[in-house]
Formats: sequence, C-alpha cells, structure tokens
Amino acid sequence: MSKAISFGAEVLPVTTSSTTLRELILSSDLTFLMEAHDGLSAAIAERAGFRGLWASGLSIASALGYRDANEASWTQVVDVVEHIVDATNIPVLVDGDSGFGNFNNARLLARKLEQRGASGICLEDKRFPKMNSFVGDRHLLADIDEFCGRLEAVKDTTGPDFVVVARIEALIAGHSLDEALCRADAYSEAGADAILIHSREAVADEILTFAKEWNNKLPVVIVPTKYYKTPTSVYRDAGISTVIWANHSMRAAIAGMRDICGRIRLEESVAGIEDHVAGLDELFRLIGYDELAQAEEQYLPKRAVERRPSDPDQFQKIDN
Repeated sequence: MSKAISFGAEVLPVTTSSTTLRELILSSDLTFLMEAHDGLSAAIAERAGFRGLWASGLSIASALGYRDANEASWTQVVDVVEHIVDATNIPVLVDGDSGFGNFNNARLLARKLEQRGASGICLEDKRFPKMNSFVGDRHLLADIDEFCGRLEAVKDTTGPDFVVVARIEALIAGHSLDEALCRADAYSEAGADAILIHSREAVADEILTFAKEWNNKLPVVIVPTKYYKTPTSVYRDAGISTVIWANHSMRAAIAGMRDICGRIRLEESVAGIEDHVAGLDELFRLIGYDELAQAEEQYLPKRAVERRPSDPDQFQKIDN
C-alpha cells in the first residue's frame, strides 16, 4: 500500500522496512523509538522517519479515556496494537505494563501481541495493578524470582525473533542502584533481550551510572521523559542502545486539540483556524485514499465504476 504525507512542501514516501526490532536494539548506532497510540499517530511517526515505534501504555490508555493504572484491559491494548501494526511497515515494541497478572497472563498477552504483528514486548517489574511511574510514590516491586518467571514464560511462548525487554522500576520505587543492578542480572539470566532502566529524576545521572556499572551486558533502553534536557550525545557516549520518546505524540495532540477547540468555541467560527490545522488533502494522503482509488480501477467492474444505482437500465435489469 503506497501512502505519503506532506510536511510543508515536502512529501515523504513510505518505504517498507526490513530492519527488525532486534537489529535496531543490537545496532551500534543509537536507536530512537517514537510513541504511537493508534494507527494515525503510528503512520505519522513512520513518515517522519522513525525506524521503530513504542506502543505506549500511557498513551493508549489515555486515548481510550482511562488512567495508566491497568484500567484498560490487555485485550483492548492488543486491539490498538493491531491497528498500529496495520498502519505501518516498521517494528513495534509494545508497552506491556507488568503483564496484567502473573506468568500466565504475561505469556498470553505476549502470544496475542505476536499474533497481531508486534515485534516485542516490554514488561516492568511491578505488581499488578501497576501505576504510572510518574504518579505518586506507591510503586510496589514484584519479587525478583516471580518476575523472572514472567520473563521465562514469555520467552518460552514466543518465537526467536520476538524481543523481550525487562523494565526495571527500582529507581522509580526509591531503591538503590545496587538493587537495580541485581535485578538486571537476574532478568538477564531469565532470558531478557534488553534492559530498560527507568528514572523520574530531572537529570540523567543515575541512568548514566547504571549504564556504566552494567557495562552493556545486555543493551540498555532509556525513557528520558523527565531528564529531557540531557543532550543525545551523552547517551551515545554512554553506550545506550535505544531511546524511547514515550508520550510526545499524545501530549502534542492534547495541546493541539485544546488550543483549536478553545479558539473555535471563542470565535464561533473555523475561518481563523483553517491555516493552523492539517488540510483534508493531507489527511487523505496519509491514510492512503490514493491506493483505494487505484484498487477500485483494478478490481471493480468497469460498469460499477462508471454507472450509479439510479441508472435506468439497472432498474430494468432488476425488473426482468
């Protein structure tokens, strides 16, 4: 399916990616994954040039009108991920929260995600139900052995190309760097393909210290939502594998819709905002209406294309 979106005067075509998520995470180059929460945000991220996507639990829950506290069901998340995968040609790493339960729930979720085309899952070592890492101070960690069982169950259930990222919440929960490193070692032994180390600090110091002590035993994934002022060159120098921009499309959508809705309500007109929103032509290109028109020419009978149901001879055929 051929699609394109206009960024100003430039039109960026979509090209099918043969790069796997595993290749991106293992690459010597710093990889960036962009958040997506539905098919449209995924398509926009791909056309901006991102080579992989992060199906964000926070953003998916928010788009559904739920809090990021396991209020959205795992089946709802799987359904959204299917739309994200269908809308793009690049690998998708799914935020699987804590697996929605024990090892059995986690492996069922992973199997369904793999069936829908996701390239990997990230599981965090919290108890169920989890709470967003930046909300409050109640973040109860899972027992290490129990969480290792979740990871092992997912690895045993999915294929060799499906990536399992173990997300460590020790620093979020107020535990020490030693606790984070101990958990990383255990999760590596359990079969994790990469380690995501999370922090709510405004500076990246504890993340960089972890990366130095960990010494790339497995690739390190980070989410610099809070320490966003840190230059990207610092992550490259530290040997970080992957950076996830975890919620920025959702937050951009909120800001844009809030401003436009406010102006329309105040001005009681859309005349003043037309130049500040995407045109319908851009929307149609993004979703691939041109491909549908080409397919109609190829697959619909010519008479069906040329005639309308009100043509007299069609009614005559029915009468006969």
